[in-house]
Amino acid sequence: MLFCNSTLVIDRKQSHDVEFKVKCEERKTWSGTTAQGGDAELADAPVRLWKGPACLFTYLLSGRSLGWHKEVRTHFEDAISAAKAAGVKDSGSYALEQLTTHVQNYDFPVLIAAEWGQPNRLIKLLNNPATSKLRKLKILSTLRSLEANEALPQLTELMKQKDLAQEAITALKGVGADSIPTLIDLFQNSQQTEIQAAAAKALGDVAGASGDHSALPPLLQYLKASLKTMKTSQDINFPVLTEVVWSIGKLRDDNSMEPMAELNEKVWLIYDKSQEMTNLREAANWTYKQLDLDGHVS
Repeated sequence: MLFCNSTLVIDRKQSHDVEFKVKCEERKTWSGTTAQGGDAELADAPVRLWKGPACLFTYLLSGRSLGWHKEVRTHFEDAISAAKAAGVKDSGSYALEQLTTHVQNYDFPVLIAAEWGQPNRLIKLLNNPATSKLRKLKILSTLRSLEANEALPQLTELMKQKDLAQEAITALKGVGADSIPTLIDLFQNSQQTEIQAAAAKALGDVAGASGDHSALPPLLQYLKASLKTMKTSQDINFPVLTEVVWSIGKLRDDNSMEPMAELNEKVWLIYDKSQEMTNLREAANWTYKQLDLDGHVS
């Protein structure tokens, strides 16, 4: 595929900026490792040890490779055995048919838009009613790694859709500190435990990375309110409180010491051997150590 100013060009002789290549093989040709690594690093990174059917995606910009390599593989490595088990004589055709199915589900245009730093194109796809839920989830996942402040209005709107809300919250982390007011609003006002927990987690990630401690007051407020009513496990909203505690630990503010000390004591006084309580105790212990780091060092 050849592109000139985002237009697909069929004839190689025509002027073009980008040459996109897809090479599919029944048995992958070994080509060595890439500068970006591979093997176990990413799910779609070229795997040096894979010898089975695979499609390799690359592109050239003005005739020069920029090191972007993606790979789609079948679930089987031995095409001959897989074809025989499926009752197909031609293993090559069978392998390519299976690869075609995988390629159809592999949204490389979204990955390319992210690679080229074009969040506006991804946002346009998000707003398109014809875009499938699966593709929207892929776009939201991709936006996590982009600092796309322009995506904030669209992500805020998507959070009204229950089936996409959690992914939209996670994608908000890519916006950075500008997303904190929206996340605080979600955390304080959502009636859904899953959304509230996701917002609490995102607040810790964003505030911890940006150094913006405006996220701390609502988290501390929730913790203190929980402590007032905490007598048994029935009084604890484990998913939300656990994420709140982890996030408080990422901010490491002295104002958190007193309520965290109280929580760290209470979670051990309540008899509960559930996995939820185990997770909360782990979070409380880690967070308290982060806050009391100077004491541990001395």
